[in-house]
Parts: sequence; structure tokens; C-alpha cells
Amino acid sequence: MAIVPRVLHEHINTAFPDNVCLVGSIQADGYPQISPRGSVVVLDDETMGFWLRGGGTTAEGVTEGTKLAVYYRNRAFGARGGNGMLPAGGIARFYGTATVHKDGDVYEAVWNKMVQPERDNDPEKKGFAVSINIERAEFLTGKPLPEDLAMPA
Repeated sequence: MAIVPRVLHEHINTAFPDNVCLVGSIQADGYPQISPRGSVVVLDDETMGFWLRGGGTTAEGVTEGTKLAVYYRNRAFGARGGNGMLPAGGIARFYGTATVHKDGDVYEAVWNKMVQPERDNDPEKKGFAVSINIERAEFLTGKPLPEDLAMPA
């Protein structure tokens, strides 16, 4: 099982608005759908999640078992002008399978963990949570992210 390095948890959880994650899925017509998601959070070492407010093509295309990719970029972690923790452009990619949550513990965990501006975008809580069981985590180069990835001294 892939691991989301602990050093990245808080950075991903607070990525909005400066380093918003992109979530990729495949639409019914076979084309990729890439959407910025300010609500992406790390739930644990092997699970990420995000909130879908509904109404768009991403919400229509994400169902049980949908394969998803999360693209995280933080230039401060790149090799050029950054600390070099994610040397190729400050980028980490995560791949996994979706589970939809319309109520329950995971639904509440995603809602409570995402940044307040994202909750403010759905004040009536009409959306739903999606958890992603991470199966692969890698640098932009395709090499696996090490479990013990650390902030450079």
C-alpha cells in the first residue's frame, strides 16, 4: 500500500488557496477531467479525501471504484528556489480508488478537516465526501515517494 508521507499531510490539508490540488478522473466519454479541489485533505497515511459540491461533470463522473489522481504542487519544495524536498518542480502525485460518502464518519471527517473557505462554499452541506484509497504515491519523475520523506534541514 502506498503511503502519503507524514511531512506532506499538513501542507496538503492547507494547500488552499496557494497550492490547490488538482484531481483527475476519466469522464464517460473517455476524456480526462482535471479539476482544482481546494478541499483535498489527508485522512491518514493511506487515504486522501475531498468534497464535491455536485452539479458538475466531476461530481457526475466520480462513483464507487472510480480511479483518481491527485496532483499536488508546492514550488517551495522544488529544487529551483525551494528546499528540494520534492525536487522535480515541487510536485507529488497520488493515485487511488474512490469511495463516495453521503453520510457517516468519513463524510464528517472530510467536512471537518477541509479549510473553512471550502466549507463556506457549501453552507447547506449539500455536497458529499469522496475518499481515495491511495495505491501509488510518486515524485513527478515517477519514482515512489519514500514513506520517510522529510523536510530538509
